[in-house]
This record gives sequence, structure tokens and C-alpha cells, in this order.
Amino acid sequence: MRQVSYGYRKELKGVAYAEAITRTTEALKTEGFGVLTQIDVKATMKAKLGLDRPAYAILGACNPTLAHRALEGEPEIGLLLPCNVVVAETEDGSEVQIADPKEMFKIVDNRELAPLADEVGSKLRRVLERV
Repeated sequence: MRQVSYGYRKELKGVAYAEAITRTTEALKTEGFGVLTQIDVKATMKAKLGLDRPAYAILGACNPTLAHRALEGEPEIGLLLPCNVVVAETEDGSEVQIADPKEMFKIVDNRELAPLADEVGSKLRRVLERV
């Protein structure tokens, strides 16, 4: 797992894209997250712009209990929900990228949510460890 300035990334060498989607969805479930949305970026770019690109999906993951706590502490936090998880096809297999909640919550400027951001971040890092 490698951290970037606003998220985490894990390469899955030799893992096909469809398998990476399955592993990621299952790992999210283990941490109490469901996938509410799945945006097929490859299909969208082909349909709207005629562009061919490698497979790339944005999964909108939500843990209802944690989302409820966040909304109770900051009703406008819905602007940052659900948690975005990217699964992308690479030359060597696939990769999974997850936005870091601590970075996302920095724009909220509500110190009471810091422990929640830490908790969500820990769960999402465990997702990456499982895929």
C-alpha cells in the first residue's frame, strides 16, 4: 500500500480487473461498507467522447453507521459522501485507490469529526490490506 497526498493506492499485479472489483467489494463488506454506486468510467468515456481507455470504475462505498455519525456531527458532510474507491486496470493487472477521509474532512474544519475520520481511514486501509 502506498499513500498519496489525498489517498491510498495498492497495486494488484497479475489480478484481472473483474477479480479486483470482486475482491474490493468483498473487502469493503468485511469493514461494514456497501457499494451504493458503481461508475464505469471506461464505458462512459466511450459512449460520450468516443475514447478508448483501460477499465476504470469508481465505487461509491458507504458504511451506514459511520455515515450517520458523520451527518449528525456535520449535516453538510453529505457533500463528501460516499467514500470513493477506484478500481483500475493496469498493464500489470489492477490497482485499488481509496480517498483518505482525514484529507477529505480537512475542508470541513470540524475538530469533533477528527476521531471519526481516523476510524473510517483505519477501516479503509484494512480494505486495501485485504484486496
